[in-house]
Amino acid sequence: MAHDPEQGGSRLDALVTAVRTSAGWRSKQHIGVVSDVFGAPDWVRGPGDDGAVVDAEGTSLIVCGEAILPAFLERDPFGAGIAAVLTNVNDVAAMGAVPLAVVDTLVGDEATCRTALEGMRHASALYDVPVVGGHLTIDPVRRALSAFALGRCPGPPLSATAVRPGHRLGLLGCLEGTMRADFPFFPSFDERGDRLAGDVRLLAGLAERGACTAAKDVSMAGLLGSLAMLLEPTGSGVTIDLADIPTPDGVDLDEWLVCFPCLVFLVSGPPGQEGAVAAAAAERGLTYATLGTIDGSGVLRVREGGTTADVIDLRVEGVTHLPPVAGPPTV
Repeated sequence: MAHDPEQGGSRLDALVTAVRTSAGWRSKQHIGVVSDVFGAPDWVRGPGDDGAVVDAEGTSLIVCGEAILPAFLERDPFGAGIAAVLTNVNDVAAMGAVPLAVVDTLVGDEATCRTALEGMRHASALYDVPVVGGHLTIDPVRRALSAFALGRCPGPPLSATAVRPGHRLGLLGCLEGTMRADFPFFPSFDERGDRLAGDVRLLAGLAERGACTAAKDVSMAGLLGSLAMLLEPTGSGVTIDLADIPTPDGVDLDEWLVCFPCLVFLVSGPPGQEGAVAAAAAERGLTYATLGTIDGSGVLRVREGGTTADVIDLRVEGVTHLPPVAGPPTV
């Protein structure tokens, strides 16, 4: 991260450009078509947040789904099977829920399907969540994998609609692992092993205690893209000092900001609760770092030294292009 101070502005501008032109960020621009068809989202009950909250006689259930990139399935069907479970379990966790079950839909030749299912079975054991069914189509030409999860909230759901000015923003996750050379993914499976099952259940406990009120898993949009999505529903803002962002050993910050980490969440909660979140993370051997204070500006900014740059002004543009929340949160 060392650079010539006189080049600070151009350095940050280049960083912002790289983030905003990444494939993960750009892929989120199409989500707005959902509201074009279904109308303005509820954000909590869907579509909008990492998962949708379904009330079941007073119990908040979370439902969500993910489609895996076909190119990833073709190149690494075992890894794609793991990702099908991982992405859903992380989405459930980001809503403050405990994962209950996963189902999948899989299309491909028999060898690809078998290997992808083996990847799902492996991830099922790591995360202690059963794959209970789905649909399989053997096709020698086409390949597609999607998976869906059900979770249960022991306390109030975590929701991006609960982001508020004055709340503290933090990063919670695992910095152990090695970046893949062929895909912007940072796995921690070997390092965490079966501890991942408890890791993804940590946020449910923090939500139940009121230490966190909102969360977003860092996924294909990268850290700053995922943060923009966390801020987007309420039009909130924050300024992040790049020096405050923890990075794994051997991974450059520029690379870290646009990758999909196996286990990293952005969390927000009332001031004074950071100690409780940090202690819960440390108890599991995870990293927690405070990144800043949420404000009402609607602008996500990054700072390095004495230079700042706007990543996105949510007052004039969006990431997902879903309409903002109207009124107070409904969770």
